[in-house]
Amino acid sequence: MSKLSYEDKINLCHDYKEGSSINTLSRKYNKRESGITYLIKLIDIHGFDVVKTSRNKSYPITFKQDAIDRVLLNKEPVWSVSLDIGLSSDGMLQNWIKKYKENGYNIVERKRGRPTMPKVEKKKENETKDEKIKRLEEEKLYLKAELEYSKKLRAVVQARKNQQQKKK
Repeated sequence: MSKLSYEDKINLCHDYKEGSSINTLSRKYNKRESGITYLIKLIDIHGFDVVKTSRNKSYPITFKQDAIDRVLLNKEPVWSVSLDIGLSSDGMLQNWIKKYKENGYNIVERKRGRPTMPKVEKKKENETKDEKIKRLEEEKLYLKAELEYSKKLRAVVQARKNQQQKKK
């Protein structure tokens, strides 16, 4: 499905208000009927400014957490929460909830851009004892943290394998 431009969204809303059916608009704009219904309701509630947003809008973790809590804890429907907070798509909140559950009920921000390698400090030849001890302690802390992370990751993977075997 193609994304609609701002002008297409305005035209779609005007066509609906002039009497076109959702089914007709679905065929005309090559969009799902539920997506068109969502878009029309969103514009009715928030106005045309909500669909004028730029691409790839990012939301703060607290905003996501509040929306997810409204669905999971308060048992509000996903669709109505998405409309209420003004998300551009009806499936966005569903994706957040899915990722939230996959990550052990933690919100993980997706990192953007290329991954970078950590900088490795070169050993100094004229290093004093105190500097050497400090460097080795920092290296030791880093390696301990890396080991703890790998242990937890192995435990999570093992737990998922066990769950999959129980389902079979």
